[in-house]
Amino acid sequence: MTCDEQFYIKRLKKKKEDGLEFIVDKYLGLVKGTVHKILGPIDREGGIEECINDVFLAIWDHGHQFEGNEEEFKKWLYKIAKYQAIDYYRKLVKREEVSLEDDSLIQAKSTEDQVVLNEDKKELVALINALQPIDRKIFTMKYFLGIKSDVIANQLGLTRTAVDNRVFRGKKKLNQQASASRWREI
Repeated sequence: MTCDEQFYIKRLKKKKEDGLEFIVDKYLGLVKGTVHKILGPIDREGGIEECINDVFLAIWDHGHQFEGNEEEFKKWLYKIAKYQAIDYYRKLVKREEVSLEDDSLIQAKSTEDQVVLNEDKKELVALINALQPIDRKIFTMKYFLGIKSDVIANQLGLTRTAVDNRVFRGKKKLNQQASASRWREI
């Protein structure tokens, strides 16, 4: 029996693969959009695709628990996608926090190396603080928070090209200022 619009929920409950295939075909856009909305700004390792797969796996595993009609099914599926994406978001953020801490622990550096590294960080922060406020926001969002240029552009009311140009000019300016300050020290 092939699955159609009327029977896909019943087929899913009976663990028939054609029911899941129909659901994937019909609701992939909804699931993808929901997951991308939550994970898009921080996705670096293909977490969106993995999360989408886990959403459909959860639907397969828990389909027998669903009671209701097609409209309620759509809401149920959306909630699963949303909460699955939120769980992934938490895992990715936690992994980033742990990896930042682990990097500093793994690389046992001498006291001299630590002092030089701290001075470099202070110098970089001072250079970034010398930028215009809008450029400072862009650099903070892009390099410290890892937000993509498209999202930065939307949040600041700029075009992506404007953001990319500001990043390019800002890098150039920071490089010139850093070079000038190093020459003064020598």
